[in-house]
Amino acid sequence: MGRTTQAVNRTDYDAIVVGAGPNGLAAAIRLQQAGKSVLLLEGKPTIGGGMRTMECTLPGFHHDICSAIHPLAAGSPFFSKLPLHQFGLEFLYPSVAAAHPFNDGTAAMLSPSLEQTAAALGKDEQAYLQLIRPVVNNWPSIAADVLGPLSFPKYPLKMASFGLKALQSATSLAHRFQTRDARGLWAGMAAHSMQPLSNATTSAIALVLMAAGHLKGWPVPKGGSQSIANALGAYFESLGGTIQTNTYISSLSQLPSSKAVLFDITPKQLLTIAGHRFSSLYKWQLERYRYGMGVFKVDWALDAPIPFAADVCRKAGTVHIGNTLEEIVRSEQQTMDGIHPEHPFVLLAQQSIIDNTRAPEGKHTGWAYCHVPSGSRKDMTEIIEKQVERFAPGFRERILARHVMDTEAMEAYNPNYIGGDINGGILDIRQIFTRPALRFSPYRTSAKGIYICSSSTPPGGGVHGMCGLHAAQRALKDVLT
Repeated sequence: MGRTTQAVNRTDYDAIVVGAGPNGLAAAIRLQQAGKSVLLLEGKPTIGGGMRTMECTLPGFHHDICSAIHPLAAGSPFFSKLPLHQFGLEFLYPSVAAAHPFNDGTAAMLSPSLEQTAAALGKDEQAYLQLIRPVVNNWPSIAADVLGPLSFPKYPLKMASFGLKALQSATSLAHRFQTRDARGLWAGMAAHSMQPLSNATTSAIALVLMAAGHLKGWPVPKGGSQSIANALGAYFESLGGTIQTNTYISSLSQLPSSKAVLFDITPKQLLTIAGHRFSSLYKWQLERYRYGMGVFKVDWALDAPIPFAADVCRKAGTVHIGNTLEEIVRSEQQTMDGIHPEHPFVLLAQQSIIDNTRAPEGKHTGWAYCHVPSGSRKDMTEIIEKQVERFAPGFRERILARHVMDTEAMEAYNPNYIGGDINGGILDIRQIFTRPALRFSPYRTSAKGIYICSSSTPPGGGVHGMCGLHAAQRALKDVLT
């Protein structure tokens, strides 16, 4: 969030939401749907948080600054029920959701078809079906519980089936697979967890992302991720809500009077703004909240598509660059240990292959980041580009311009990205159920009427809005009845 450049209209509201990222927008919408008067405050000139799109390389090239591909937005139990298409949101679907190239020029893939994905894995066809099919079949029943706080599930047997797999480490579940392709594809999915793949719970994100790919795909929002934010904001305003940008909140005294305040920020900022209102125990818990590894990001303006050696990679909206499971495991462990790997796992998106609004005619965009130690200032541009070139010979010859962001730049862009951590805190076994503190409701603070609705609460990072939804539901029960 940026500095305040316009005064806050000091009018009473039922609720105030601070921060207009996906969770702040979700919270504001849910409260407004309930007939409450809601003021949504954003420090930057535009709403969106991680959902922003800018021309940061050359004119006419539109780059997503953080989030790019949105399987969780398309499949969100909350967002998917909103009439966002009426407010300009259109999802575009690459024919291949994600691809995973190997050194020999071949690649594994996640396609919309469960059966097609499994069949392409050869000897691991049945192993893949046995692992992923139950998640796909059960997902409509368990999605709300998976993407929420710890509670007694509506469908306990289905949830137990998922939980027994999800709580395991990715390296443990990888033993189900025999082939390099299946193991590599699995590792690339699990590496979205941004922690060593030997950690418990790292299988959870892989299972969710793979199931989402088969159920809803991994879509690209036409025009950029800003399109999601704009649609959510427009829908909120259509309900009667009020949005105020350029309003950076650093103290509770800046806020109009209200019955509830919901903060789409992480514990570090929350302590600065409202720590004096909290109990000593709650402050102690927030002060010990742990953030994870950061990211180094590169955007490219390109004069042609990325020339991947594997044809399937040229059709994929997302490409996981990391080669084998063993190489990915090594690079993620090194990053957590404070080492910058020579061959990092790189998440790459090529939105322009499906969305021709992203670049001038005949040109393309590229989007990529790798994980780095928290707070790293090392320039990883050359290392990332070498990794892409490794699987797409001739890539660097197609670069017209680039824009880079290290962890400091990421945090300056969005103060929630502490040390470059885009997940709002590490999602390991110690914090997956107790983020940001061990409480009956993780969205309540110890001060009446003050709530936290960011990705530092369950279920964590991603453009799904569920943190905001659950925080709003809590506030409605507690103080907005």
